[in-house]
Amino acid sequence: MLKTILSISGKSGLFRLLSQGKNTLIVESLIDGRRSPVHAKDRVVSLGDITMFTQDEDIALSEVLTKLYTHQQGKAIDLAALKSNEALAELFGQVIENFDRERVYPSDIKKLFTWYNVLVAAGFTSFEEEQEATTTTEE
Repeated sequence: MLKTILSISGKSGLFRLLSQGKNTLIVESLIDGRRSPVHAKDRVVSLGDITMFTQDEDIALSEVLTKLYTHQQGKAIDLAALKSNEALAELFGQVIENFDRERVYPSDIKKLFTWYNVLVAAGFTSFEEEQEATTTTEE
């Protein structure tokens, strides 16, 4: 699911990949539903390719979002209440206890919380990649 959700440098919000051509992607904003082309010169990152630093090993963004969704009980995060860097780190520390406080910056945490709010507002309730079902036939 997160493989088709994109972050585009220079554009606010998140986008769903609709189709792709030779040098262009067609995306739809998760915020207002507007469709637009994205050209090869734009920096595009799939949320499925992002990981967060922890003390042990990196953790996939899908797992972070799932833990955040569980912690928040499916509700959006009030970013206005988290004005200080310490408040951001404290809430993120409740979700991912062993996150690397030196390599995960407050701006990263704020961006994660913003993305989470956009995804929840767009109706996402599951952030894990869907496993392809394999069926075997018995003879």
